[in-house]
Amino acid sequence: MPVRDPLSPAVAAVRLAARRALTDAGIDRAVVALSGGADSLALAAAVAFEAPRLGIAVTAVTVDHGLQGGSADVAARAASQARELGLDAEVARVVVGEAGGPEAAAREARYGALARVARERDAGAVLIAHTLDDQAESVLLGLARGSGTASLKAMAPARVGGGIRWIRPLLGVRRAQTLDACRAEALEPWHDPHNADAAYARVRVRQRVLPVLEVELGPGVAEALARTAEQLREDDDAFAQLIDEVIEDVVEHAEAGIAISVRALQANPAALRHRIIRLVVSSEFGASLTRAQTFEVARLATDWHGQGPIDLPGCRARREGDRVVVQAAG
Repeated sequence: MPVRDPLSPAVAAVRLAARRALTDAGIDRAVVALSGGADSLALAAAVAFEAPRLGIAVTAVTVDHGLQGGSADVAARAASQARELGLDAEVARVVVGEAGGPEAAAREARYGALARVARERDAGAVLIAHTLDDQAESVLLGLARGSGTASLKAMAPARVGGGIRWIRPLLGVRRAQTLDACRAEALEPWHDPHNADAAYARVRVRQRVLPVLEVELGPGVAEALARTAEQLREDDDAFAQLIDEVIEDVVEHAEAGIAISVRALQANPAALRHRIIRLVVSSEFGASLTRAQTFEVARLATDWHGQGPIDLPGCRARREGDRVVVQAAG
């Protein structure tokens, strides 16, 4: 499709982000997720321009969740737009369950469909069009929930999950730029009514919270939040590496569970000590500890005065001599 404004800075920004992501990935096949909205449509257009120059075959996949009237028409239109851009295109229809609430269930179904197509097409990566604005919203939501760095680091530019590499090329691009890019390329995006529904916390952050912060604190709040996520991700990666280096030396198998050295827990800083405890419980019992539960387990090593076992989700922790033992409940 011809570019209406070939010198558009927005088109250049999105294309540059796509080119860098595709080049860094080192792949010959990819899937790009296309909802039909401005972000994904701008990314699909950029990928359609850049991928042939890099020798990469790309399939655009539109997931039809079937949750809104006319969703099949929306999906078909998005696929048609992808084909007009020169991309192979496919519509994946899914059945959305109820586990975890409607948003989580739809997300699980969507990512499952994208992963399936990627495997069928032998694609090296799936490209998703989350923008800097999405990143900033995620950080604010994480702050409001008190979720710690696991949430505040928000979305990674690239990660591997379920054997699939998920890449977000546009985390440095603003939502306004994707809209401008669509205008410049004469592309008409679909506007999801859910993105304007204030029943969703993310929409309230987008429409009310971030604009107020920009007015009261000055411009650049979204960029600052995105930088915060990047810095926290670096810190979290460093902690993860430290834990990988020490975990084998501080834990050992115990009957129906695992034991952690008291001396090691005492010797490490609180941040590392708490991460070791959470990792042990998560990896062995599939449970996520609250901050208060983590503190109580840590006190078995750092503030021991004969307290009894601590009941945790699916397991129980207690002090045994120079070890904190975590065993399956029951």
